[in-house]
Amino acid sequence: MQVREVYDFLDKLSPFSLQEEWDNSGLLVGEMQSEVESIYLSLDVDSSLLEDVQENSLIIAHHPLIFRGLKKIDFSTYPSNLIQKMIKKKISFISMHTNFDKTHLNRYVASEVLGYEVLSSDEFVCYFETNSSLDEICADIKRKLGIKNLRITDAKNSIKSCAITTGSGGDMISKIDVDCFLSGDFKYHQALEAKENGLTLIDIEHFESERFFGGCLAEYLKNFPLKVIMSNSKNPFEYR
Repeated sequence: MQVREVYDFLDKLSPFSLQEEWDNSGLLVGEMQSEVESIYLSLDVDSSLLEDVQENSLIIAHHPLIFRGLKKIDFSTYPSNLIQKMIKKKISFISMHTNFDKTHLNRYVASEVLGYEVLSSDEFVCYFETNSSLDEICADIKRKLGIKNLRITDAKNSIKSCAITTGSGGDMISKIDVDCFLSGDFKYHQALEAKENGLTLIDIEHFESERFFGGCLAEYLKNFPLKVIMSNSKNPFEYR
């Protein structure tokens, strides 16, 4: 298949026009006319992933490898070093970031991974209800996301209304009107603001909450005439 055929399919599934102005989703490496023999799905592109990817392949990742304009191409530093490897191996790269968050990923994690019934969605935020204690919700999330310890703001012990944004949703807390908000990358002052305003935060971490991107997208690529390989980048953080 040509890259264009895959791109057009993805654009119908989750239009790239829905991405935020600051985002950089779309075809970032390669050309539309390139022939690809296999597809790799991953949260990010990193060195370990590129070692495994075969030549003439297409990587579809959640996070863009290039966010802002590059002022120079230095093959000894990120991301130019990865771009060089991709060009040498004739690897094309498509990012599906904020557009896919809005149309699929947040709902998928809320319903298919955590098992909640999504009542409504508003772009990046999915809303659901749970009549549980904070301890019960935390135990459930740790088990299903594989997180050993959770950072929380303990504003309310009895939780009914909840919202979730995978990845990094701290900038939205002033607009969230529920008992509990699940997201990642919360900053100190955001946590303070939330607690003072009676909003319980549960930090479900960035990598841990978005690593399901490949599994979510793979459901729609089952009938592709190409081999689709589930892969993933590595979490840059380690815990000791």
